[in-house]
Amino acid sequence: MQKEWEWPMKESHESHSERAALLRSIPYEITASAEGAAVSAVSGRALSLNISSGGMLVLMEQAPQVEQVLKVYVPTPITIAETPTLAEVRWTRKLPFGKSNGNGAYFVGLKFMF
Repeated sequence: MQKEWEWPMKESHESHSERAALLRSIPYEITASAEGAAVSAVSGRALSLNISSGGMLVLMEQAPQVEQVLKVYVPTPITIAETPTLAEVRWTRKLPFGKSNGNGAYFVGLKFMF
C-alpha cells in the first residue's frame, strides 16, 4: 500500500539544471481543457517555487489535469512587468497535509510551450 507522501520515483532523462528559486505569487488562466474542448476561462493565483528555461514548479490549491494548458504570467526582473506564457501541466502531487475535505495544496510541474 502506497502512502500519500511516498511518491514513486522514476528515472528521467530530462535535464533539470539551471533551476532558480522563485518564490512569488503568480496569476494564471486556464483557457482550454486537456481534451481540447473549450471551457470558460478560469483564473487564479499560484505560488511559484522554482523556474528554469523549460518550465516551473508551482504550488496550487487545486490540481489541474495533466496535459492541461495554462497561461501563466511569469514575473520578469522588472517587478511591474509580467510575461504571459503558455505552459502544459506535466505532473501533479498532492501534499499530504491540509484540509481534510479533500482540498489542499498541490505541487504542479509545468513545461513551457514554445
